[in-house]
Amino acid sequence: MSRLFTVRLAGTVLLTALWGGNLTAASAQTSGSFSPDQRRQIVEIMRDALKSDPTILSDAIVALRQGAEQQEQSKALGAVRADKAALQTAPAYAVRGNTNGDLTVVEFLDPRCGYCRSLVPVVDKLLADDPKLRLVEKVVPVLSEKSMLDTQAIFAAARQGGYDKMKRALMQDTATPSIERIRQLASANGLDADRLAKDMHDPDVSTQINTNLAQARAIGLDGTPTFVFGTDSIAPGAMSLQDMQDKIAAARRARG
Repeated sequence: MSRLFTVRLAGTVLLTALWGGNLTAASAQTSGSFSPDQRRQIVEIMRDALKSDPTILSDAIVALRQGAEQQEQSKALGAVRADKAALQTAPAYAVRGNTNGDLTVVEFLDPRCGYCRSLVPVVDKLLADDPKLRLVEKVVPVLSEKSMLDTQAIFAAARQGGYDKMKRALMQDTATPSIERIRQLASANGLDADRLAKDMHDPDVSTQINTNLAQARAIGLDGTPTFVFGTDSIAPGAMSLQDMQDKIAAARRARG
């Protein structure tokens, strides 16, 4: 019996445990129902295999985790493809790079996210090096109430043509977020602080935030930053410039 088969068998047994001991339910997720005699044989095989090679169980756990991640990725990409037009659309101020580019990358970011902040110069470099790339930013307040405050300020600033200025100012700022601090940053960047504070509560600002959050939920976003490369892949977490370029190249090849 091959080790690969044994690892898969261990995965079936793990599924059994997750299904509360119901091997029939678990096996339905893998290779069909087992007879009582088959179940007895499975238990004997696993006992012998684990005695000779305990790493089989850890390998099975890894395999199950990878399988679950692949399923989630497939589901998320299905949502991306089903709602491609809306996902790749944003107000003009949130579209960067070549507006008529040959590939669109969507970035979900939280202004309070440390990883998102660290990627600001990386994304700038990416766009500078790739004149055919189109980037759509989706600011989403997913970390805390402070994230919501900053996000409202960014979209309110957009009403004065100051979206990028306010976004960068807030993402570089290390002071404790507050409406007073937001007013200071607005004034420092040539914006009308009184108007911005009022616009933060405008219904259009709430609509834009809710739209971005709904799109984030649709693709199963579980953290920021998250990048969507065309309709080919979704990559959560901080990435190097080379990793991004590799994803972009793959997305272009997949598009044909």
